[in-house]
Amino acid sequence: MERIVSALTRPSVGSIRCMPQFKLATRGGHRAHPESFLNASSSNYIDEMYEQWSKDPQSVHKSWDLYFRHQHYQRPPTLGVTPPPPALLQYYQMTGFTQQQPVSMVPQHQSHLQPMSGYGTGVQELPLDRKAIQDHMAVQALVRSYQMRGHKIAQLDPLGLSSVDLDSERPNDLTYTFYNFSEADLDRKFALPPITFIGGQEKELTLREIIRRLEDVYCQTIGLEYMYINSYEKCNWIRQRFEDQAQRKLGVKDIERAVKRLIRASKFEDYLKRKWSSEKRFGLEGCEALIPAMKMVIDTAANQGVDTVIMGMPHRGRLNVLANVTRKPLEELFCQFDPKLEPSDVSGSGDVKYHLGTCIERLNRASNTNVKFALVANPSHLEAVDPVVQGKTRAEQFYRGDKFGDKAMSILLHGDAAFAGQGVVYETFHLSDLPAYTTHGTIHIICNNQIGFTTDPRMARSSPYCTDVARVVNAPIFHVNADDVDSVLHVAKVAAEWRCTFKKDVVIDLVCYRRHGHNETDEPMYTQPFMYKKIHKQPPVLKKWVDKLISEGTIKREWYEAEEAKYDKILNDAFTNSKSPFPYPQTGVAEETLQNIAVKTHQLPDGFVLHRGLTRIFEGRNKLIQAREVDWALAESMAIGSVLLDGHHVRLSGQDVERGTFSHRHHVLHDQEKDLVFHVPMNYLSPTQGHYTICNSSLSEFAALGFELGYSTTNPNSLVIWEAQFGDFANNAQCIIDQFVCSGQAKWVRQSGIVLLLPHGYEGQGPEHSSARLERFLQLCDEDEDRVTEIKERKHIQHTDLAMYQLDDTNWIVANITTPANFFHILRRQLALPFRKPLIVMSPKSIFRLPACRSTFDEMLPGTSFKRIYPEEGVASENPADVKKIIFCSGKTYYDLVDARKNNQLESQVAIVRIEQICPFPFDLIREELEKYKNAKLCFAQEEHKNMGSYSFCKPRLACLLRSMNDERAAEVNYAGRDSAASTAAGIKSSHYMEQKTYMKEAMAF
Repeated sequence: MERIVSALTRPSVGSIRCMPQFKLATRGGHRAHPESFLNASSSNYIDEMYEQWSKDPQSVHKSWDLYFRHQHYQRPPTLGVTPPPPALLQYYQMTGFTQQQPVSMVPQHQSHLQPMSGYGTGVQELPLDRKAIQDHMAVQALVRSYQMRGHKIAQLDPLGLSSVDLDSERPNDLTYTFYNFSEADLDRKFALPPITFIGGQEKELTLREIIRRLEDVYCQTIGLEYMYINSYEKCNWIRQRFEDQAQRKLGVKDIERAVKRLIRASKFEDYLKRKWSSEKRFGLEGCEALIPAMKMVIDTAANQGVDTVIMGMPHRGRLNVLANVTRKPLEELFCQFDPKLEPSDVSGSGDVKYHLGTCIERLNRASNTNVKFALVANPSHLEAVDPVVQGKTRAEQFYRGDKFGDKAMSILLHGDAAFAGQGVVYETFHLSDLPAYTTHGTIHIICNNQIGFTTDPRMARSSPYCTDVARVVNAPIFHVNADDVDSVLHVAKVAAEWRCTFKKDVVIDLVCYRRHGHNETDEPMYTQPFMYKKIHKQPPVLKKWVDKLISEGTIKREWYEAEEAKYDKILNDAFTNSKSPFPYPQTGVAEETLQNIAVKTHQLPDGFVLHRGLTRIFEGRNKLIQAREVDWALAESMAIGSVLLDGHHVRLSGQDVERGTFSHRHHVLHDQEKDLVFHVPMNYLSPTQGHYTICNSSLSEFAALGFELGYSTTNPNSLVIWEAQFGDFANNAQCIIDQFVCSGQAKWVRQSGIVLLLPHGYEGQGPEHSSARLERFLQLCDEDEDRVTEIKERKHIQHTDLAMYQLDDTNWIVANITTPANFFHILRRQLALPFRKPLIVMSPKSIFRLPACRSTFDEMLPGTSFKRIYPEEGVASENPADVKKIIFCSGKTYYDLVDARKNNQLESQVAIVRIEQICPFPFDLIREELEKYKNAKLCFAQEEHKNMGSYSFCKPRLACLLRSMNDERAAEVNYAGRDSAASTAAGIKSSHYMEQKTYMKEAMAF
């Protein structure tokens, strides 16, 4: 195709040198023929336009300029002889098209103005210099040849061994002698044709300088293929980006950022090699520039509004991309190298580390916006992931209403052999512009190792380049030497700009090498001895580029060494933590932050009229804050506010959540004198905070919970909370709970961190407003009641903390919490965990306003965390040997038990232990309490009926633990609470009080 285009567009030497005498016709008269389309008025108008054009061709519309320039108009003879317009004459004189002696156009009778044959006597001729015209056309042909074929002699191979297009011959038309120029012509000046931008602000250059600049653009470390694109606008756009040298300059900050990225890419591979020298990792050595290239693509796209990048790639370099592009935690990556890791540790049967994907949202520093990265898992069928990525990207765009791909885009990474050899590559390109399949442009990056597994590219493809398949969709192809990082960065930037501007595919051919064999244990010298002798002597790209930057004075060696040391420390810390990478998270917050949240959540805009009742509530909260105390509502606000200040999105929905069913929350304030004027103080904590969405849902549980579940799976770094109006009504969403929330990870390896707040508590409100059916959630837990949980030697080796082991191993978390501080911590813990699990909370009702249910700031400061149990901390704990009874309980009934103990004056004889996290069951902490109170009888107390609540879940686990301790009390776990019943609660108030009184009496009896 290139040869055909060349033949059609490039004049041959013969055609240039054998052109006839060119003459410039000047209008002085016209042939005698009727003005068939002119009447008096239109003729006058055209004459006026011609007069204006003759003074300045740019002063009229482009259509008139073309009309007059191509001599379609013949002026009536009555208007006399007209010379060429001054602007046109000036151009011809500047370019040398006219003969050496300037033509004087003032007198009509001058000898060199002769009538042209076939015209009336009014038409004059201006003889032009034939050689000047021929030379300028030759210069234009030379420029066009460089634009079309300069890539064929570009210095693309970092090893300097071969021509990337498998053709080492230099095209003849890339030499000035091809156009019959001699060395003497090199210092002649020529006007630059309009098809090039190499001049910048200069309009003419010497032939020597023209060739030098063309060589710099097209024949150094960048090779461009784009002239086959059938759009003048697009070709010109590319020409300007590469030919204008001013556009290639990078700022110091961009360079420093790229150096840091190249340090990460290089040192990551070095570290893996040192730690796991015999492991297959399909490293990126030889193509480390891929990482700064990908980051530059993402930076540029993010600056233009893209916030979702979906990627697919083969195995080579995947670990490096996971670590340094998506920034998957290094601890998790290092864990994958542990030979003791069992399949259960990666959920299901698992896959090798270099096939795995990830989904992470993180802040992009260049654009200061959050960008979500999804790297799709890929099998060893190298290009099979291509259509999968496109489908995922199309779905993302569809669901977001992103009709033109402004927000979500795809990046596909390829190997050179697979890109040329796999048919699915063409099939995927074929879909790229179809209305129902387009993703509005994909950026393809080829890690061109110049070799397959062991196959030489000369034996692997018929096309000159491995990228030629991309020409079928007119995608521009940018070849670049991967050892020239400056060029790599520029190409990456232009590719991203192309995709965002034209919404079309683009290909970056990153010509590099493979420092090792197909994998790190493979010996490449068997089949490529010459290449690998050269590779063994090749200095790493990081050293080459950094030495260059230091010698230029762009960066200082001290700065570079400090950055290198900083990343080494990050790697070492991550490796240390990977052995036990997930300690139990500390979720405390600085007091200054707590105070700031407390103040700003109660600030009002000017002129906002608050309800008088809320004024009193806010005054009461201010008194608590001054006393360094929080109630439930304040603790919730501080938990959500601190998560927002960490930059995370929080969404809270459900029926009446804006105010709160029990009028405790008030996160949406309504102006009392203006309709539909409201204020959400939590969205005004800080300019850099995450967004807080709080919304009352429709009167639905099934659909509403299903929606929030789907919402929670999209971004693991957001806190998504669904609150039931009463916990009793959650049973309307039982299908979502059973089929999705409870078992989603086990069935589909799909984690969710959704939080369900289910108001629960027996307060005499009847059978539909008392129970969230705690027993149902506990029955769905996958924990074995006949086994005391211990860390297996060969399972979840990354956990040395039992609490973390249990959280990672469970299908969800069920809690019945008694203090504001613990509620604060468990909400924050949802995002602090390195994995996501659904959280089911039996939230309170009456204790929202219970004076005893308060926490201090000290329980929420740095160094504090969620407490799985609250042990006895009163008088009974001081003399455990004298304690006659230990009561285990959960939830608000604790406060009833404390009152009953006090009324019966049993503070020294009865110890009360609160189990805050029921599942996973805190075996280790319960063991400590059982050992502490060895002489005490055991009782489990609950306000629910015996066949409900947590008794049937906790009793067998307590007995199992006691048996493992050889404790005789295993058969004597007594019960205190309501009798078994069909209905959840009594509907008659007096019956409720009677049951409560009997329950308390049983609990305090010995």
